[in-house]
Amino acid sequence: MWDEFIKQVVVWLKNELKESKTDGFVLGLSGGVDSAVCATLIKKATDNCLGLILPIKSSVMELDNAQEFASSIGLKTNYIDLTGVYKNIIKFLPDNNKIALGNLKARLRMMVIYYYANINNFLVCGTGNKTELTLGYFTKYGDGGCDILPIGDLYKTEVWEFARALNIPEKIIAKTPTADLWEGQTDKEEIGFSYNEIDESLQKIVVGKIEGEIGKKLYEMNKQSEHKRRPPSVFKFQFNWSI
Repeated sequence: MWDEFIKQVVVWLKNELKESKTDGFVLGLSGGVDSAVCATLIKKATDNCLGLILPIKSSVMELDNAQEFASSIGLKTNYIDLTGVYKNIIKFLPDNNKIALGNLKARLRMMVIYYYANINNFLVCGTGNKTELTLGYFTKYGDGGCDILPIGDLYKTEVWEFARALNIPEKIIAKTPTADLWEGQTDKEEIGFSYNEIDESLQKIVVGKIEGEIGKKLYEMNKQSEHKRRPPSVFKFQFNWSI
């Protein structure tokens, strides 16, 4: 199954470059499984790839994992510590809202990623999976800002399976999922359920079965985050031009 998926996604990636007349791919490399899988895929499509390691008060272990993995697959990287920039920005901002500040980090990183995409004529490779996209569990115009999503049709639990098929190191696969937007953050704590529970419930919701507390919560998350998955709504003015 995964061999065929690899063949198809590599062909798709190459076609995306051809159709957009771009020269390669850039992505943010976090040290997590999603970015590791995506980095592996774009590297199979072309050697013209760049991984950006963009810490903002980030875990040293995560940074080491990202760099070690990139080296193992021959992916060129740039390391840019954005902590100072982030601290300077928040000096001028009111309040101390944890979620808003976390989203600011994600948007700051994506701003830099698109800068590198512009100067290299690259496409930005997003690392979101189907579970995150369905729930809106991403930052709008942050990690949700991208040109392509190679694993956007794979649930998180499928990404773990795929990662093993790609020989991603087990320490990356087994690490606790986190967006690393604030110290101690975990996906499970924020959403309230494990990915195994979430994916099982989402697959039921797709066929119209909304079961229990988890089903209701995930269904509501999907509805409330619809604005994240669609282009901005445009008001259509209706006017009778007849005299």
